[in-house]
Formats: sequence, C-alpha cells, structure tokens
Amino acid sequence: MEEFKQHLAEERKLPSTFTRDIIMKAASKDIMNSMTRSVLFLSSYDKKAMDNSIPNVMRQCIYLISVFPMLTAYSYHSYNHYINDESMYIHRPDPRLSTAENILRMLRPDKSYTYLEATVLDLALVLHMEHGGGNNSTFTTRVTTSSGSDTYAVIAAAMSSLKGPKHGGANLKVMDMMDDIRKHVDDLEDEKELAKYLNRILDKKAFDHQGLIYGMGHAIYTISDPRAEVFKSFVEKLAVEKHRQADFRMYSIIERIAPELIMAKKKNKNGVCANVDFYSGLVYDMLDIPRELYTPFFAIARIVGWSAHRMEELITSNKILRPAYVNTLDEREYVSLEDRE
Repeated sequence: MEEFKQHLAEERKLPSTFTRDIIMKAASKDIMNSMTRSVLFLSSYDKKAMDNSIPNVMRQCIYLISVFPMLTAYSYHSYNHYINDESMYIHRPDPRLSTAENILRMLRPDKSYTYLEATVLDLALVLHMEHGGGNNSTFTTRVTTSSGSDTYAVIAAAMSSLKGPKHGGANLKVMDMMDDIRKHVDDLEDEKELAKYLNRILDKKAFDHQGLIYGMGHAIYTISDPRAEVFKSFVEKLAVEKHRQADFRMYSIIERIAPELIMAKKKNKNGVCANVDFYSGLVYDMLDIPRELYTPFFAIARIVGWSAHRMEELITSNKILRPAYVNTLDEREYVSLEDRE
C-alpha cells in the first residue's frame, strides 16, 4: 500500500513538456475536445495503459482525477492566448491546496481566492461528481468498459458524451435563458412581469422557442433536488460577498414561481423543482469562471463518478453490454427501388 501511495504521489502531475507539446500546440475554443485529446495522449505515457487489472485501473483513475483540473485550466489558457490573443500565464498547482483552491489559483493571474469562493466551488464539484448509472456519460462509461477497452479510451468516450449540450451544457442553457430574461423584463423583482415572460418561454414564443424553463425539472426528483437545496444557502452567501444579491433574488423568484407555471401549462401530474444546474451557472459566473469552462468543470467533478462505475463494471461483470432496441414504427410493406417515388 505504501508503495502504491508513493507511486501515485509521483504521478500526480502532467508529464514533462506535456503542456507545451500537447496542450499548447493545438489550441481550441472547444475545451472539452482539447481535454479529450489530452486524455488519449496521456495513454502514450503509461507503460501499463492497456492493463485492466483492478489495482492498475485504480491507479489510472486516481491519476486522471488529479490531472483533470490542470488539463482544464491549461487548455483554457492555450485557447485564451492563441485564439483570443490575451496574455499567457501558467501556474503550477500547489500540492498543499484542495482541488477547488488549485483550480481558482491556476485560472487567476494573481492566484488569489477567498475561503468562501473555494468552499462553494468545492461543494459544486462534490454535488456534481456522481448521479447514478442512468445518465448518458456514466452509461457510456459502463458500455465502453464492458467492451474491454482501456481507461483512457473509456474516459475519452465519457467526455464525448458529456460535452453534448443536452447533457453537460444544462447550466449554460440556464445562463443564456437568464441573459434573455434580463433583456426583456424591465423589473427583475416584479413577480408578475417575470411570470408573464416565463409563460412566453413556455409557449415557445420567447428565448429559444423550445418551451422549456431550463434548470427546472428532473427525471427522478419531483418535490426537491437535495443537491440544489444544499447548494442554495452557499450560493446566497457568495452572492453577498460578490454584491450580486439582485441576481440571487431574481433566481429565487423564478425558482419559486416556475414550477406552478410549468405544471399549469404542461398539465404535469408530477411535481417540478429546481435542479442543481439552476444555480451552478450563477456560481461559476460569480467566481468569474469563463463560460467555455462550465462543461469542463462538470467533467472535473464527474470523472470521480465515472471512475467508480468503471471499477464496479470491471469487478461485478465480465459481459459486454448490448442495449436492446425496440422498433415502435408501424409495419410497412417493402417497396422495390424501381417502384419508389
């Protein structure tokens, strides 16, 4: 065990020149793609990349968990410098600090952060790190693991799933919706004005015309999302520190009135509540996190859950997952090519 711990301590950093030769050489606005590419490249530095024994997979997972904040921060700095033409700075992580502290330290020019900032970011990462096997990226992890693929390929597959806007981009949608509400509602503390515009959104007459109030509703939670409940009190404290109380009040009003509006419009028999993504975008905004990093931050958290599911799949099953498909279309007679219109 001591040898294992020592080996991990030595590994918890990116390979020498990796940032320069891999991350910086191909800057991209799509940070998720940059990170996924880096994960696959890291397999080239692992002499036991294809070893799927449990101790080795545990080592690989812990290693990837530890370097994901660096992959995120450095990929963003590469994009910000080479594409946005902004100043370049690369801060190394401090092993004495927490993951949340190091993320803020690496992203900011002066490395500064407050205790509350680090606490709220840490909580956000904990609340997002696992959500059962039913979500898309975790199911991808299970399926890819069951095929016998290696850890780096499995995590890259999960990343590709998470980057989809229907999965990892939920908090971005909330932020875009809130920006739209600010543009079209004069008094953001007037409950009637907010309700009127939210109804326009639900009627597909405003925002993205999808008829959805983003950040509201969940496949399992109907009375309340416990993650959002835990998060909200800390979000309020951060709003005070950042002098963003007005934004927090607007969010709180929408959280209170949106469920009733949704249930009235959709005739929904089940309850509707705010989910954890409703507030997470606001938190990242108050922390001055660039929007390009919202989904990568989700990945920093969720790789912990992916790793746990990968380990469990390897330990408890030795069969490939083959999802079944059920055709729900009506049967039609075959028409030969020459008879088709």
